[in-house]
Amino acid sequence: MELTVLAAPGCPNAAVLEERLALVAAGLPGVTVIRRFVDDEQEAVALGMRGSPTLLIDRTDPFAVPGQSAGLTCRLYLQADGSLRGAPSVESLRRALEHDAPTAISPRRPVGLLGSAGTRPAVRQNSD
Repeated sequence: MELTVLAAPGCPNAAVLEERLALVAAGLPGVTVIRRFVDDEQEAVALGMRGSPTLLIDRTDPFAVPGQSAGLTCRLYLQADGSLRGAPSVESLRRALEHDAPTAISPRRPVGLLGSAGTRPAVRQNSD
């Protein structure tokens, strides 16, 4: 599974998303996390970036809202309590990954910074 974090340079919520994603993805087999900085509106549209930060799971945005346009703006995510925050909650991320890998995450299995084999998901930075 390829997880891509698209973010505008300097976006403070990108780090929050990456931290939460690391908690949820820890120990999942075959997960690669790619960080990509986007600073051009046309590139944001081409990549399907619906604001910064955007998470793509195998090139699909699991948090996309119908009619939401792509672009280089700040992004807000609806939380369970109805508030808006700059990154999805851990639980929202867990549900999104479960949808793509239903046997990989169990609500009863503890998820920490390190996976069961003591490894973290591979992280690559792509700035092109």
